[in-house]
Amino acid sequence: MISGRIKMGLGACLLLVNVAAAQPADPANPTCPQYLNWSTYPAMKFTLETVGGVRVLKAEGQIDEDVAARLQDALKANDPVQEIWLRSPGGDARAGNAAGKVIRASGIPTRIPDGWACFSACNFMFMGGAIRYVDEGGIFAVHMFTHVSDKQAVRSELAKGTDHAIGLIGDVEQDSALLASEDNDFLIRMGVSRKLLTEIMYQQKAVPDGPGDGSTRRCLTRAEAIKYNVANAQ
Repeated sequence: MISGRIKMGLGACLLLVNVAAAQPADPANPTCPQYLNWSTYPAMKFTLETVGGVRVLKAEGQIDEDVAARLQDALKANDPVQEIWLRSPGGDARAGNAAGKVIRASGIPTRIPDGWACFSACNFMFMGGAIRYVDEGGIFAVHMFTHVSDKQAVRSELAKGTDHAIGLIGDVEQDSALLASEDNDFLIRMGVSRKLLTEIMYQQKAVPDGPGDGSTRRCLTRAEAIKYNVANAQ
């Protein structure tokens, strides 16, 4: 029989193992782990794998403008698909919306598994699932979209003079308004609370304020994912 002292020792060891294994927080974005497992594929790759008897289409990598068409091809080639798992750093925002609509039309559930991260345009692709799972340890990371992340390109345009600067600002304002409207419409169609935009996404900085300030993303807790109906199944 194991004594109480030994049990306590074993418990302490397990606690230390769990702490050591835990992912450290990102100093610049403390709601997120320091390292996000979102795949390094330069273009989203679709592969079928049977997991626990379920036919899973794994969608991993960067979201480019052709992703919706390639997703449709992958769904046809691997029919029937029972779940879509997502792991992506994002990419083309409108392509993510288009891929989300393809998923909604298919009726296939989406999932962010334990240890995987879905960021930026991947959020909208994921929300296409009529049934959506964010597993314990799965990361749904959001940010405020921006059209001016390339600061050098902006400086170059501003250096051309006032007329160019006004034109650039006007283009950014117009496209930002259109994209915000499209995002809002998408969330309504997918049954996700629009407060996800106003209370979380649009509260993040589009670009860091300067050196030492890298806070640009926010990782939802599981409670928040349920609150905003990002995850609607467990």
